[in-house]
Amino acid sequence: MKLKGINASSKKTTDIIKKTLLELIEEKKEFEGITVTELVKKANITRGAFYSHYDNIYDVAREFEEEIIKKVFNDQKINNIEELNNYIDQVFQYLEDKKEIYSILLTTSESMLFLNRLSAKIYNSLSHDLNNKDLNILFFIAGTNNLIIKY
Repeated sequence: MKLKGINASSKKTTDIIKKTLLELIEEKKEFEGITVTELVKKANITRGAFYSHYDNIYDVAREFEEEIIKKVFNDQKINNIEELNNYIDQVFQYLEDKKEIYSILLTTSESMLFLNRLSAKIYNSLSHDLNNKDLNILFFIAGTNNLIIKY
């Protein structure tokens, strides 16, 4: 993924690219067949505009992943089971609110990479916050990932 400028024009362009990608996925019901040519034509932008922000379509999907991971892991500390339950509720509510985006991530060939990154982030957060590194956390994470996928 290319480093993006922080000006309003760059933000507007990346928003158009991401919105258009979502529209194409909704139309096609898949991610794999979408091309940069198709996306820029539908978004009414130039290929240069696309490539000044992204290397390929997968970079756009990775940006959605980064947004989800950043939102889900907002440096919240978990000290007990009640806080953990509240945290899990927040995660699932966020995923519900963004299910259109999240479903995209699970249709890419890189979905396992995303789930592995998500799992590692959950494991590191829980094992650090709960001062515990054991099989129960790994079991919990695997179960959570399966629920997310089924959801």
